Amino acid sequence: MKKLNKCGPMAGGSPCIYGLGFIGAVIYYISTATGFWSGVLGVLKALIWPAMVAYKILGM
Repeated sequence: MKKLNKCGPMAGGSPCIYGLGFIGAVIYYISTATGFWSGVLGVLKALIWPAMVAYKILGM
């Protein structure tokens, strides 16, 4: 059985876009953190950033 690449042409690109967005959000939130727990909160925020963006867009 052939193993499919999650970021290949058959995947549609959304896992790759989410992964890049997650990495960028983690870097942003950790770089702006003022302490350890705000950095931990930043990682948690990075996990749910697409939901926050969708909520803001649908709220307009």
